[in-house]
Amino acid sequence: MSLRAKWALGGVIGGGALASLLATGSAALALYFARRVITPPRQRTADQEVLAVLREGGGRQVILAATPETTVDGVYGLFFDGGKGHARIGRIVSYSPADRTVLREVEAVYAGDLDTARRGWWSGALYPDPAAAGFVAEDVLIEVDGGTAPAWLVRAGGTARTWAVMVHGRGATRQEALRAVGPALELGLTSLLVSYRNDGLAPSAEDGRYGLGSTEWRDVEAAIEYALANGAEEIVLFGWSMGGAICLQTVDLSRYRHLIRAMVLDAPVINWVNVLAHHAQRNRIPSLVGRYGQLMLGHPVGRRLTGLAAPVDFKAMDWVARAVEVRTPTLIIHSVDDEYVPYEPSALLAERNPDMVTFEAFNHARHTKEWNVDPERWESLIKAWLRPRLAPRLNPGQNRPDESQPSR
Repeated sequence: MSLRAKWALGGVIGGGALASLLATGSAALALYFARRVITPPRQRTADQEVLAVLREGGGRQVILAATPETTVDGVYGLFFDGGKGHARIGRIVSYSPADRTVLREVEAVYAGDLDTARRGWWSGALYPDPAAAGFVAEDVLIEVDGGTAPAWLVRAGGTARTWAVMVHGRGATRQEALRAVGPALELGLTSLLVSYRNDGLAPSAEDGRYGLGSTEWRDVEAAIEYALANGAEEIVLFGWSMGGAICLQTVDLSRYRHLIRAMVLDAPVINWVNVLAHHAQRNRIPSLVGRYGQLMLGHPVGRRLTGLAAPVDFKAMDWVARAVEVRTPTLIIHSVDDEYVPYEPSALLAERNPDMVTFEAFNHARHTKEWNVDPERWESLIKAWLRPRLAPRLNPGQNRPDESQPSR
């Protein structure tokens, strides 16, 4: 189905057809699908099996069940014991396809007893906090709707006039952004690693639901306001996965968008319709049921069932269709085997707006783990791309809101 046809479907169906759907057996599945998309997970699924921990000399190795994640080279985080335990897992020592096991080095255990762990989940977040990653940070609070959101502030040397505001993805935390602090510091950027509504650290939204970027951007705007009040004159946004969608909404809607010099997006959601269709297919949900789930999220009738305070405007967040409207220089890094957010919309956005958007493909990195697979390339790409875009600097005193373009 073409993009235009998908949007036409929502207009043609209307509330009457949605009401008809609710009387059918497909309604429960469509509603379940819709609610899963917008409901923050209480806890990650422990889908990785820990088979044994071995002592080798002064170090440790772990035997894991071989999965598409654990058999990829690189360095990763392993969370276990309901997230209370956290280890950094390094290189592959051996891999046995016949036994379906993989032996990897254990580089560090930050919390918990890995020896007693039986299950956990794989993550691109290696470090629990800036100190573990070797950075000196301050704990700061940002005023947002409903209270204050904690953030890590890592200052660059001297008086940094450009700040990097870093936005993690759905179901993740600000730990995800620690991978970008090193190259940001090398570029002279002070880094602000933020939390936002419903992520478990910031205050929850009143409806307790993700807005998929349509509401979370206001918390990023608040972070930008904090940065400007504390010496920043221009901003670079970093975003991972849904954090990329949030960044795109920020440059579109924020009153400070004229101060956002550039964006670096890792595996961003460029088109939610594409992502939701992909997940419906992965979960063997019939395509029509999946489309009705989308309609529930975007229709006033459906939102009362999903619990959303307001419908999600998928059309406004379709950046393939709105490609020419992207006026902020943007680097997109995306693995072609991303199992969670398909890479094609990222590539297509760059193809449709090559003056503003640069696309860099990775291989075998899956979702948001490009740095983990090849940190040297990831960091080099960002530094080479950002460096010329950080000069010339803005003139002092230009850190006021753009009053001629009020926030929508």
